[in-house]
Amino acid sequence: MANSTSSKPVVFIGAAGEMCRVAVERFAKASNAQLILADLNTAVIESLAAKFPAGRTTIQKLDLFDRTALVNLISGAGLVVLGAGPYSKTSHPVVKACIEAKVPYLDFDDDVESTQSTFALTEEAKKAGIPLYIGCGASPGLSNVMAVDATSELDRVDSIDICWLVGDEASVGKAVLQHLMHIAAGPCLTWVDSKPTVNESWVGTTYAPMYAGDGERLLHETAHPEPVTLPRLFPNATRIQCFGSLDPKPLNGIARGLGSAVRANALTMDDAVEFLYTLANKPPLDGGLSGLTGAFEAFKGQLRGGDITLKELFYLVSHSVGPLRYALWGMLEQIWNGECTTAEVVTYILNALTGTKIENRGNILVRAVGMRDGIPTVITKRNAKNGNASYFWQSMGTVTGTSTAAFMVMALEDGHKRSGVFSPEDWAQPEVFYKALERVGVPKEEIIESI
Repeated sequence: MANSTSSKPVVFIGAAGEMCRVAVERFAKASNAQLILADLNTAVIESLAAKFPAGRTTIQKLDLFDRTALVNLISGAGLVVLGAGPYSKTSHPVVKACIEAKVPYLDFDDDVESTQSTFALTEEAKKAGIPLYIGCGASPGLSNVMAVDATSELDRVDSIDICWLVGDEASVGKAVLQHLMHIAAGPCLTWVDSKPTVNESWVGTTYAPMYAGDGERLLHETAHPEPVTLPRLFPNATRIQCFGSLDPKPLNGIARGLGSAVRANALTMDDAVEFLYTLANKPPLDGGLSGLTGAFEAFKGQLRGGDITLKELFYLVSHSVGPLRYALWGMLEQIWNGECTTAEVVTYILNALTGTKIENRGNILVRAVGMRDGIPTVITKRNAKNGNASYFWQSMGTVTGTSTAAFMVMALEDGHKRSGVFSPEDWAQPEVFYKALERVGVPKEEIIESI
C-alpha cells in the first residue's frame, strides 16, 4: 500500500524518549509527512533526525510547560503526538494547547487520572472541532483493540481481562518507573460487579499463558485506563480488570515493596525512581547506587555463590537501609507468599549486581468470557511473537512505539472526521488497525493470534 501523504507536519513532543523515537521511525515508513521533533534533549533528537533524508525533519528545543512556545510550535500541524511523560504532569498543558490551536492530538497515556482529565475536556474538543486520541500505545491502545476483537466473537460479554507482561528491559526511562511506582500500590479504580470499584493495586491476581512455552503466569491487578474506558462500550460486563507482571518474577516484589513505601511516605517517589533507574541502567558492581555499593558487595559475599537460607535473607533485609531495604522486603514477601522461590530471588539479585539480563519476553493478552450460541465461551488473543527476534515486541518500547505509529496512520487518514475525546475502542476497528501495523513494518505473522 502506498504511503499516506499529509500537507501538514506532524509534531512529536518528547521525541527523545525511547517509545517516541520508535514511533517516529516506524510512522515514517507509512507516511510522507514532514516531521517536527521537539524535546528539551536536542542531542538525542539530532541523532534521530540524522536517520532521515535532508529536509524531512525539523528539530526544535521545547519546554512543553512554556505555553506560548508550545502553541507557536503546534499551530498548523496535522497532528500533535505527545510522547513525554509522566502523563499525569504533561498531558493537560499539551491537550489544552491543541484545543486552543485547533490541532488534532494523540498520545499513549497510561495513567488513569490524566485519562479522566482529558475525557473531561470532551465538550471543549468538540467546540474546537478536533479529535483528541488518547491511550494509543500498547496498554492501553493495542490492548483495547484486542478487547474489541475478542468480544466480537461473543454474543454476550461477561468479563474482560487485560493482561500485560513486561520483560527484562535493556534500559528504562524515569517516567516509566514513576508510572510503575504509581500503579504498584495504592487505590486501583476498576470495574467489578458491573460498577466502578476501588481495589488495592497488586493484591488481586489471575493467571494467563502470556506466550508460547511459558505456562500460566501469575499476574497482579493494577491501575490502568482500560477498566475505566472499556465499560462505556461494555456496560453490562460484570468485570473488566487489568493485570500485569514483571519478568524476572522478583521484580514484582521490588515494585510492590518500593511502591508501598512511597504510598506510606516512608520513601519519596524520587528516591524510589532513582533507585530503580540506577539498578536498571547502571549495576551496583559497575559503580551504580554509589552509597549502596558496599551493601551489595557484602550481599554478594553472603550469597556464597547462591547458597543462602531464608533466615539469612531475612537477616540481610533487616540490616539494609533506604530503598534497598524496601526492595529486599518486597522480594522476601514473595517467598513467604509462594510467588517466588529463594533460588529465584537469589538468581535475580546476582544478575542485578552485574547487570546480567535475561531475554525480554514481554507480551499482551486479552481474555474475554461470555456466551456464544448459548454456550459459555472463552476467547483469548495475544501477540503472536515476542523476544529478540521479534520486530513488534522486542521490548515495551518497540510495541508501544509501533502501535502508536499505526494509530497515527489511521488518525491522519480518516481521523479528522471526528471531534471530541476518543480512546482506541471508540474508533479503531481491529482489522483496520492490524493493516496499519503491517504498513508500519510489522510482519503479518507477528500480529495477533487466538489461543
